[in-house]
This record gives sequence, structure tokens and C-alpha cells, in this order.
Amino acid sequence: MRKIIEPCGLHCIKVNHLSVTVGEQEILKDINLHIHCGSLNAVIGKNGAGKSTLIRAILGDIPHSGRIEFKDRENGSLQRLRIGYVPQSLNIEKHTPVSVYDMLACYQGRFPVFLKKTRRMREKILEGLRIFAAEGLIDKQVCNLSGGELQRVLLSMAILDEPNLLLLDEPVSGIDKNGMELFYQTIYDLKEHYDLAVILISHDLEYVARFADKVILLNGRVQKQGNVREVYKSQEFLDVFGMKTYSGNVRDSGGRRGGKRE
Repeated sequence: MRKIIEPCGLHCIKVNHLSVTVGEQEILKDINLHIHCGSLNAVIGKNGAGKSTLIRAILGDIPHSGRIEFKDRENGSLQRLRIGYVPQSLNIEKHTPVSVYDMLACYQGRFPVFLKKTRRMREKILEGLRIFAAEGLIDKQVCNLSGGELQRVLLSMAILDEPNLLLLDEPVSGIDKNGMELFYQTIYDLKEHYDLAVILISHDLEYVARFADKVILLNGRVQKQGNVREVYKSQEFLDVFGMKTYSGNVRDSGGRRGGKRE
């Protein structure tokens, strides 16, 4: 993946009046978002608020109304949006004889894995794995990975094609506190040093407060969006989560509590 010292700030993803209806039930209504490269955008809300549905709509997996546009402000043209995606979980049968290399090589092309075992392909896969400190897993069977190891492999796979947008649907479910800290720190560093935007679905209000640039409070529709302070101190946040749900510090945009940068 080509490294960029700082995101260019020229690319943006616009979600315009997106709605999703299943049968007679309206899951999402009139969603409008403006996501810039170099930003970590956290989507929060109660269970059933439509967070995963939003991700599936952006991926094009479910029918929806409205438009999703990728704009390059440098020349004003519309380009094809490259998306990386990490799901909540991945079910892999025990004793499945597929290595991490095999899985990532399959993802990279339409050819059988044995035709993709080249030095060039291995180096490309190792480069992606190194970003998430997972290069030592390249020859390990996927079915034998721990939850944290599988998460790092899936993140590596998601960025192999240099996405413009990285979608993370609660990817830290079942990860311990040390793993959570490493995950959020890595994602923060990734969006700082690569030319992409991140949309992260999370229930971890403390980590969102420390690392997110923008927060989107969802409950069927966007209840509130803005920087962490604007959302966490809002009446809409209190209505959804209650007065005592979050009592930690929140930051203004431009600085991050609990990390190296401030």
C-alpha cells in the first residue's frame, strides 16, 4: 500500500438522503453524511439503530434509496470508490486447511491460490500484514487464529487494495482491553498516514471519545453529528444513552486524550 505522509484532504464520500425499507419497516430514513479522507468517523447508537444496515447500504449489499457519491475535489470528477470492509465476525470451520497467505492471495485475484504463490505476491501480503503487526501470521492456518489475530488479518486484507474508504462494523467484539487499545491506536495512525477515510461502528464510548474525529449518533436517522464534544454533550446523546452512561472526558476536535498527540 502506497504510504502518504498526510491525507490529501481532497477526497470525500457523500451520502445523500439514504433510506432503507425492509417490507413495511423503515430501518433508515434520510441519512446525510459528508466524510473526508484522513478522518475517523464513529457511528454510535443503541442496538437496532440501523448501524450495520448503514454499512451494508454503503457496500451495496441491500437495496436503498438516495445516493452515495465519491468526489475528488482536485478535478471535480466522480471516480470509482474503493472500499475496504471488516465485518463483526467471520465463521471459519475448524481444521480448514487455509493459511493466512492463501486467504489474502485469493482475495487479491480470481486465480487459484497455487498460481498466486509468487515472491511479489508474498511481499505485498507481508507489507499489509506489517501495518497491523501480523506478518508472523502469514503461514498460520486461519482456523487456528485467536480473535485478536483474525481481526488484524482481516484489517490487513481490507487495506490491500488501497481503499478510499474503510468500513469497520464492530470489529473488536470479544477483544480484550489490551487488544482494544492496540486496535484504536492502529486505526488512528492508519487514517493519519494513509489517504483514506474510516467509518467505524462502535459501542465503546470511551475509545470513541479518545480517538474519533467525528461522531454520528444514529437511531433510524441521524440524531446528531459533529465532533466528540458536540455529540457527547448534546441532549440527543443523553436521550439515547441516559444521563449516567458516559461520564469520562471528551475532547474538542483537533486533539486526542489518552494518546501521543494532543
